[in-house]
Amino acid sequence: MHSASPYKTSGVTRALGALRNSLRGLRAAWRTESALRQEGLLALLLLPLGLWLGHDGVQRALLGGSVLLVPIVELLNTSLECAVDRISLERNELSRQAKDLGSAAVLLTSVLCAGTWALVLFPRWL
Repeated sequence: MHSASPYKTSGVTRALGALRNSLRGLRAAWRTESALRQEGLLALLLLPLGLWLGHDGVQRALLGGSVLLVPIVELLNTSLECAVDRISLERNELSRQAKDLGSAAVLLTSVLCAGTWALVLFPRWL
């Protein structure tokens, strides 16, 4: 068993600290990542549309969840890129591969989102 970190808190203090850190991360990503801004603006359009177009709670959850998944994966990709760049800005095959894999995860999540919308909204056409 490991010893507790002196920097860890618990309860409401921990929750408020986590919220503060999360908001700081969202602000930083919004300022520096154009892809996240584009995905965020698209989500602001698609989330209400998904609530309106979904016929029941399951469809609304699928439409909304698939939209939210794209910026979530984008945030994870951005954090991976930051960590790789923190280690070294030098060109390296493993660094390139790590960034490409993160980018591929965003692409697949976008395909999942588009496919979910197509299957939910146009089942007779597919």
